[in-house]
Amino acid sequence: MYLALVVGLMLVLPSLSVLAEAALAHLPLTMPLIGKWFVFWLVGARLFLAGLRQVVQPRYTAEVILGLKSDEPLVLVRELGFANLAMGSVGLASLFMPTWRIAGALAGGVFYALAGLNHAIQPHRNRLENIAMTSDLFAAGLLFADCAHAAWAAGTA
Repeated sequence: MYLALVVGLMLVLPSLSVLAEAALAHLPLTMPLIGKWFVFWLVGARLFLAGLRQVVQPRYTAEVILGLKSDEPLVLVRELGFANLAMGSVGLASLFMPTWRIAGALAGGVFYALAGLNHAIQPHRNRLENIAMTSDLFAAGLLFADCAHAAWAAGTA
């Protein structure tokens, strides 16, 4: 279930959104169009949904994803949920406030890069943590590419 949710939110839904808008509006596939939908889905939908789950049900992230069995990390997981809700809100709002896209991409990219690297240095990752690590690093790369393209485009304008 976790793998299907991650693949859906990080690859399938954003790709379908890009292709649908490009086809319906007769637009070329450009980085701003790709960035628009990947920020919405990767930062907005995924982080917002993760934040909701971490706030409401912190034990899932602590035990199932991270393999932590005690109650001690639950307060920290809930705090992570608040941060995810905040970043997710920016990503969701970027669909309606396009000037927020790059801020969402940068914040989300930094978060995903650091989270992915943190997973990578764990000596005994479980299967779900490997999925989280891989998807986090993929998201970071894509979001940083959006930021780099925006910076390059601003410099050439």
